[in-house]
Amino acid sequence: MKTRFSSIFLTLISLFFLASCSNLESNITPKETNTIVAKVPTSIASQIESLGFSANNAVPIAEGYLVEGDIVLTEEDLAAGVLLYDKSAPSEEQYRTTQLVTGLPRVITIKLATTLPQIFITGTDEMIKRYNALGLKITFKRITSGTPTINIVKDESLPAGTLATSGFPYSYGSPYGYIKIKTATFGNTTNVGYVASTLAHEMGHCIGFRHTDYFARVCDRVNEKAGTQGAIQIPGTPTAIDYGSWMISCGGAVDVPFSVMDIASLKALYK
Repeated sequence: MKTRFSSIFLTLISLFFLASCSNLESNITPKETNTIVAKVPTSIASQIESLGFSANNAVPIAEGYLVEGDIVLTEEDLAAGVLLYDKSAPSEEQYRTTQLVTGLPRVITIKLATTLPQIFITGTDEMIKRYNALGLKITFKRITSGTPTINIVKDESLPAGTLATSGFPYSYGSPYGYIKIKTATFGNTTNVGYVASTLAHEMGHCIGFRHTDYFARVCDRVNEKAGTQGAIQIPGTPTAIDYGSWMISCGGAVDVPFSVMDIASLKALYK
């Protein structure tokens, strides 16, 4: 997730605030370019694109490669080639990966690093409350000792402008094990809803959700490459873009609760 400071006026019905994976900001200006900024070798860029992700601004990190601003693709992901999608699918809306959390019903435990400020503990508790209120077959619980399912940790080495990163469920059915936070990008925010929305977005990736605007990202209009599977439209969600979704790629530093279609998509997969 990357920070942006400009504006877009949407004239469909009204002006919507956009949810972000980068920096939940209210004002976005789409780029009109698809220029690839080469930060990884050509061979790696080709692998990333073959998986259905844009290699634009892909960055090598400890776990593998950071794409789309906040999604981690590991070396194993690139080698396995499983996170692909069907470009003939409906253009926009709630989408999931081929890999989901299994072994339901299931409690997913979350543990925060002690180096994270209090606002992230409060934000995590609010995020958990929002998910658990939906009556899903996956529930979340914050723990302070023992081995968690997901660690939320501080990582100031993440690229400039990044809020947080996460990845997709493992092939054996567990959610991705880490959400990394760059606290410097949040600044001294006291907006619990903003933090909770950011964490809910990253948790969405951990349990198998793609960006709702993966086909033409709101931030930069980058069309991701064609594949065969991996951005599967969730039954019951429309094909029109939901600018209020918690899984849209870019938006404002605001509180973004689950939209009606977000709730429908979560229940379709995990109710």
